[in-house]
Amino acid sequence: MSPAPSLVVVALSLSGAWNLLGLASVISARRRRPSERQPATASRAIASAPRGPGGTPTLREGRSAGFLPVSIVKPLAGADDGLERCLESLFTQDHPRFEVIFGVERGDDPAIPIAERVRARYPDVPSRVVVHGRVRGLNPKVRNLLGTLPHASFDLVLASDSNVLAPPGHLTDLLATRARTGAGLVTSLVAGVDDRTLGGSLECVQLNGFAAAGSCLPTRLGDALVIGKTMLFAQAELRALGGLERVADLLAEDFVLGKTFQHAGFPVAIGRLPVANPTGGATLARFVERQTRWAVLRWRLRPVAFVLEPLTSPLVPLALAVAVLGGAALPWLLGWALLCWAARDVGGWIALRGARGAWRAWVLGPVRDLVMLVAWARAPFVREVTWRTHRLRLGAGTLLYATPGVVSGPRAEGVGCSA
Repeated sequence: MSPAPSLVVVALSLSGAWNLLGLASVISARRRRPSERQPATASRAIASAPRGPGGTPTLREGRSAGFLPVSIVKPLAGADDGLERCLESLFTQDHPRFEVIFGVERGDDPAIPIAERVRARYPDVPSRVVVHGRVRGLNPKVRNLLGTLPHASFDLVLASDSNVLAPPGHLTDLLATRARTGAGLVTSLVAGVDDRTLGGSLECVQLNGFAAAGSCLPTRLGDALVIGKTMLFAQAELRALGGLERVADLLAEDFVLGKTFQHAGFPVAIGRLPVANPTGGATLARFVERQTRWAVLRWRLRPVAFVLEPLTSPLVPLALAVAVLGGAALPWLLGWALLCWAARDVGGWIALRGARGAWRAWVLGPVRDLVMLVAWARAPFVREVTWRTHRLRLGAGTLLYATPGVVSGPRAEGVGCSA
């Protein structure tokens, strides 16, 4: 008997299991736990926290309080669509004590007037715009963070990408997760929202489906896979592990930071509340280019998992099964594929952003899979990637090399600070 039918059964089983387990992990991450119930008031929690020599809650003991002061650091470069709304979401956090610091590399950055306008609307929230001298590093976000972090007043830092829209309970949720798990790094799932074009809708399907399941499932199983649009960490702990300097020339700085904490014995955890990433008017070309860049990262970071990645798409096992079993099996195979798309894309959409518009995820799931298969096939042959206006050459482990015209020090041009 030919082994082909057995291989088909294995492929169908693996694909179905991945999609179902991925959805289950996202739903589990979103579930509220009794241990996450907060004290009656935040001020009472801070007042009762153990005190160190300086009169402030101690780092390790204060971790259990969940209400330590936090510096929110947001690196900016350019006036993205919807930037003002994203910046304003930081000022409406329900945490009792935090500051907001915007970092830019150039005094003429168009993001500065937007940041100042938002700051003026919230005079009671401590905030400032820091125009810093550019430091060494080819990764533009890390370079910006390295220039901004010295201005943070508190040890606990929330690094937030420029295109992140945070819910009001975001900061409190991350701190509660840190208190419950003892995590060294806490991140959030990312919900694609506000799609107005085909490219934007495909971005939403990707973020709410494959990206959410692909990061949440391994992280919750103890294999940290961080999407660093939002990361809460203690500066002292990060410095003890080598600091941000060690990832200044890596494109996948978030993945490596997650692994750095994990291998040092710190748990990496995911908060219950997702942040939103408005995809707006993203074009189809932008979606393809962005997903090709992400595919290149996955190929260079986890090559074995990358080779198996097509099994996460129902299209590949479906085509394989039809080729081996013939057209007679097509009706039930199509039913299987539709259930997988429903679990991964529709289920993820509903879990992260609600049921409204979830039908689009079912319709666009196969389209997304076709685009991603093209990106998957191209990824091993890509040597350079474009991040906003910068073209960077990639080496092993996503190590970045400067191409002609790219300088990592004071003469570098400003580039974007969102993935």
